[in-house]
Amino acid sequence: MKFLLVFDFDHTIIDENSDTWIVKCAPGKKLPNGLRNSYQPGHWTEYMGRVFVYLGDNGVKEDEMKRTMTTIPFTAGMIDLLGFIGENKQLFDCIIVSDSNTVFIDWILKAADFHKVFDEVFTNPAAFSSTGYLTVQHFHAHHCAKCPKNLCKRKVLEEFLDKQLERGVSYTQIVYIGDGGNDLCPVMFLKKNDIAMPRQGYTLEKKISQLAQSLSPVQCSVLVWSSALNIMSYLKLLIKE
Repeated sequence: MKFLLVFDFDHTIIDENSDTWIVKCAPGKKLPNGLRNSYQPGHWTEYMGRVFVYLGDNGVKEDEMKRTMTTIPFTAGMIDLLGFIGENKQLFDCIIVSDSNTVFIDWILKAADFHKVFDEVFTNPAAFSSTGYLTVQHFHAHHCAKCPKNLCKRKVLEEFLDKQLERGVSYTQIVYIGDGGNDLCPVMFLKKNDIAMPRQGYTLEKKISQLAQSLSPVQCSVLVWSSALNIMSYLKLLIKE
């Protein structure tokens, strides 16, 4: 009996967007209008690439970025929740599927000593170039019309489950914890026995309730959370059953 916990990262594990938080490193803690207005829907990764070039051009170094990123607060109750999952790793496999990047997530999890809680992190690959600039790439290519060009979370989840099955691992239940519009695609893949946990007041919750109103509700159960302690209460019930 094993459960799979799937977490988004921005506004779910941490209470901010890691990509916009890095702007605190920019001169005057803001980006020039031309750069800010260069974002095109569905092309966030390319936009962040330009942001990282701007930071590099302005002499922002890796250690300053790291210091800034590790000050991001976790969402309410999340430190307790991740501690609880860490103590019960024999029951929970735990992955992150995020549109952030490997460098940011790695820094933040390691600084708080939570990296061992997660079995795998699926996010856009990032690295520092030989000139000290942070670079970011698309996570993968996909054919899903609903998702941003660089990442379909449903495809990630499907491939992960297939790989686990090949290893002989199947899950009693999948618990999907997220907040954003790009979390809807994987939630629609979940089955009747699974559970989606959208963060209260965020886009995912709104999109799930719109589907219910248009009489095409998601198959899985839905439990809204405002503090990660709500999630922990549910998991405690789950492992008692």
